[in-house]
Amino acid sequence: MNNNELILTADGSHSLRSRRFAVPYHSVHGAVQESRHVFIDAGLQPLLAAGAERVRILEMGFGTGLNVLLVRLIARATPGVEFEYITYEQFPVLPTEVAALNYAEQLGVETAVLTELHDSGWGVDLRLEHNFSFRKRQANFLNDDDRPYRDESVDVIFYDAFAPGSQPELWTPQAMVVAWEALRVGGSLVTYCAKGQFKRNLRQVGFTVEPLPGPPGKREMTRANKS
Repeated sequence: MNNNELILTADGSHSLRSRRFAVPYHSVHGAVQESRHVFIDAGLQPLLAAGAERVRILEMGFGTGLNVLLVRLIARATPGVEFEYITYEQFPVLPTEVAALNYAEQLGVETAVLTELHDSGWGVDLRLEHNFSFRKRQANFLNDDDRPYRDESVDVIFYDAFAPGSQPELWTPQAMVVAWEALRVGGSLVTYCAKGQFKRNLRQVGFTVEPLPGPPGKREMTRANKS
């Protein structure tokens, strides 16, 4: 039996509904649409627009691999920028579940561009494009004793854990301290979550909280800046 149920979201792209946490991995209003809006447009694109020549991304929540896939495709289209992507996932998606996802078809790329991300070994540094390196970590983001990045070295965090109601430990001030320590000064954390307590937790740690319009179906999202 699969760990997750395949669902079709409103923009035509697939997502999964977690049986463990009883919630979908993405917005039912559109998986690709949400990932682009929250993580690419609000997180990555400002760095590229500012002329960054190297971007280090840290992701909490590899999940279906959609965010990584989108960044990999941007790396292909932006050969002058070096991309380094580090992602955490404690509950990996099964190969049969990955095979059912329609992201490659939706984005007009070969299936291997996604499956390669899932098939790669955990804890292994891979160079999947000439300017795109990738490393997965199957560990607890909150207390990993062997982090594959230095403090204050990350440009942007894609914070894509399940919602506070499902994984409350990942939205606490203590969790945000881990994010704060990873980010360089001037770096940012982006997430779909806009809960009031979460934003108070960010401010408690020292972040400047920037509410932004959310993706379709959600009024607001959050960008938190380390300034």
